[in-house]
Formats: sequence, structure tokens, C-alpha cells
Amino acid sequence: MDDTTTDALLDERALSKLRWRCRRGLLENDLFIERFFARHESGLTVRQADALGALMDLSDNDLLDLLLGRKAPQDDLARDDVTHVLGLLRATRPPV
Repeated sequence: MDDTTTDALLDERALSKLRWRCRRGLLENDLFIERFFARHESGLTVRQADALGALMDLSDNDLLDLLLGRKAPQDDLARDDVTHVLGLLRATRPPV
């Protein structure tokens, strides 16, 4: 994919599929994700959706560790787009 394609906004169908894929088993993860979508869904790009998809491949506990900052992205997740989306997710941190 070139930069033009990856920087394009998600269409409604792709956004709907992404929201479905982001459903999690832990309420804590769902709270982060729902706040993320509430703030950012209208401006999500293909690149950001791919990064979010990579995070959704994690187990619920591993994802929560990243969201809470207990761990940093490693291996395949240690890339700029994932770090950026993780920052957006963390910025929508639920109240304690």
C-alpha cells in the first residue's frame, strides 16, 4: 500500500468491520476502545485501522498491559503506527 491509500479515511463498511473486530472480553479494554471510537472514528485512516487491528490480535490481558502502560509494544508491534494508535487509546483512558 502506498501512503495515499494508507492515509485515506476508512469508509463506513470498513469502520463497521473494525468496530466489530475490536469487541473484547474484558470490560476494561472495551472502555478504552469505546472512548477511542467516540473521539476518533470519523477521522480514522486505513493505516490507523491496520495498527488497531494488530493490537486486536493480542490477548485481552496483553492488550490491557499495553493500554495501562505496564508494558511497551515489542517485536512486530514496535512500530510507529501502532505506537501512535496506542497513544490515542491511552489518551482516552477511563477514569480510575
